[in-house]
Amino acid sequence: MTSLYDNIIFGPVKSRRLGISLGVNLLPVESKLCNFDCIYCECGWNADHEGLRRFNSREAVREMLSATLDRMASEGALPDVITFAGNGEPTMHPDFEAIIDDTIALRDEKAPLAKVSVLSNATQIHREDVRRALLRVDNNILKLDSAFDATVQLINKPCGSYSVERQVELMKQFEGRFILQTMFLRGEYNSQRVDNTTEEQVSAWLRLVEQIAPQRVMVYSLDRDTPCQTLEKVSREELQEIAHRVEDLGIECSVA
Repeated sequence: MTSLYDNIIFGPVKSRRLGISLGVNLLPVESKLCNFDCIYCECGWNADHEGLRRFNSREAVREMLSATLDRMASEGALPDVITFAGNGEPTMHPDFEAIIDDTIALRDEKAPLAKVSVLSNATQIHREDVRRALLRVDNNILKLDSAFDATVQLINKPCGSYSVERQVELMKQFEGRFILQTMFLRGEYNSQRVDNTTEEQVSAWLRLVEQIAPQRVMVYSLDRDTPCQTLEKVSREELQEIAHRVEDLGIECSVA
């Protein structure tokens, strides 16, 4: 059963990758808003969410985050990380850069030990304002689920044009100042075999990882309900084998 985040600020939750995470949802609280339609998205299919498609305002985000951090501080339980995720792609928000600036200021004032993280599908990194904002956060986490356009179309179902080659060139502009995140899975979708763990897939992906040279790589597999019910989780042992191959390139890699 897929589900939405029903507020602007959610959690805190124990993140497999980031620790005690306080979530920030810039997307609608009653529907999903994303330019990907990933077959593994915990928020479900885009077509299932035809409600009001409105970004949460900069002011509302700032006010709710400030109040939540005040409450957590009074309880002696500040978060390890403030994470932008939620019901879609956060960098689509027209005020994304300003919201990041607000968040960093609030973090510095109220929770100075917390990191600011953004989970992004990287589709907006062609925008200068988005790149500037992402370079200011502690954990700039960008997605790349395959080295092949056809596989991205199958797994991520981008809305509009998408080119792995272009994404790689844009990622290189960060000069390693980001974390690369990849979901590994297998199964079936629309009567087509889905598997980005084959040797062909992993070898091609590793070549791109070497070119991009991120500061770190995160590999993970399914952990929550998905809209496509015919997907299979990849074992931790397989993920660790992939991680070792990343580390052989001289790049740190974590398995979640």
